[in-house]
Amino acid sequence: MVTLFANSQTRMSRSEYIDQYKALSIREMHRSGIPASITMAQGCLESGNGNSRLARRSDNHFGIKCRNDWQGARVYHNDDALNECFRKYRTVEESYIDHTNFLMQNGRYSFLFQLGHTNYKAWARGLKKAGYATDPKYANRLIKIIEDENLHLLDKVEPEELAAYIPKIETEEKNAFDNAREKVIETFDNLKINPYDNREVIFVNGLEAIHAMTGDTYESIAREMDMKRWEVIHYNDLPKDAVQPEKDELIYLERKRYNAPKGHEKHRVQAGETMRDVAQKYGMKLNRLYRLNRMDKEQEARNGQVLFLRKKKPRE
Repeated sequence: MVTLFANSQTRMSRSEYIDQYKALSIREMHRSGIPASITMAQGCLESGNGNSRLARRSDNHFGIKCRNDWQGARVYHNDDALNECFRKYRTVEESYIDHTNFLMQNGRYSFLFQLGHTNYKAWARGLKKAGYATDPKYANRLIKIIEDENLHLLDKVEPEELAAYIPKIETEEKNAFDNAREKVIETFDNLKINPYDNREVIFVNGLEAIHAMTGDTYESIAREMDMKRWEVIHYNDLPKDAVQPEKDELIYLERKRYNAPKGHEKHRVQAGETMRDVAQKYGMKLNRLYRLNRMDKEQEARNGQVLFLRKKKPRE
């Protein structure tokens, strides 16, 4: 197992997120008529202030799904249904631009543009009415963010005032940042970063995983990693009523593979080792391990038994 990063990345706070992207929301307001407060509140809510897996891994800050007419990059994520297709962007700016275009080009949102760009409450309720989200409290959540953070003030910013809202990054620092970012992208095409101060993400069989810590529950891990509890249970071959992992237990954050990694053809069972232990060790599905070894489900291997991890065991 290889540790991806020795140091983890700190979560972005809501105020930091707003400071970073409020200029984008204002610019898009003047391009389209969508209130900057609405765009900013949706970005906060949909991306978890930039901390969601979809935002971190795909720069998708508004939860926009592919639809049949999407020609860009794609990423698959479990949401209302399994393995749904979401749009993937190269930058956060692309996500903000596409959010504007999505609302402008979709007929069911056309009535919103008659409301004006300062009526944020009507926009919030209209987005819910038009079906942007299934959450029955979606409009109220947007309004609360806007009023808690005084985002309605962004709706009054004139075009000539926009420069004052752009994050101030010295040219030399910005160039250094851009160069470093490009180098990281070039080196890690599918970079998966850990957004938590005390959590380390590792790769096993090419899959993203973490080690459980004292006090963790499967429910708390799901919340922390922006997942659903059933995903954690299903991905890790756990019983539905499982509650708490053991300290240092390996927890996969995505579906395990059908086979162990290349070079790991067989495994000799150690004393006390279960079939699930072996499946977790190699990042492979437990049912697949049973099938490869012609064993009945819930049957445990003997101490010293050799298990096949990539090809089916020959018939005796």
